[in-house]
Amino acid sequence: MFYSILEILRIIVLLFIFGGLLSTLLGYVYSSLGFNLKNMEYAWLAWVAIFNLFFVLYRNKLQFSGWYIGKGREKLSKRTTFILAGSAVLLIIIPPFLSSR
Repeated sequence: MFYSILEILRIIVLLFIFGGLLSTLLGYVYSSLGFNLKNMEYAWLAWVAIFNLFFVLYRNKLQFSGWYIGKGREKLSKRTTFILAGSAVLLIIIPPFLSSR
């Protein structure tokens, strides 16, 4: 039970770090293209992409270095990884095209 709570806290901290770094990077990329991430009405798609990428990263790498050692610890299939990562890339590309400058 204690290790489960520690693992949840670890996931939250890692998500904040990963999400913060990637959203900052996306903000710079979008602003260099002439878009403001805060004023984009479809910026939430980029956040969904960040969560997708974090999920793939956690399930394929990070879960094996954590405190929790229990059932269900297996990597995503290559097909699932490809679909989630590909959809994340599309979700990152789409917001500038849907939003007005």
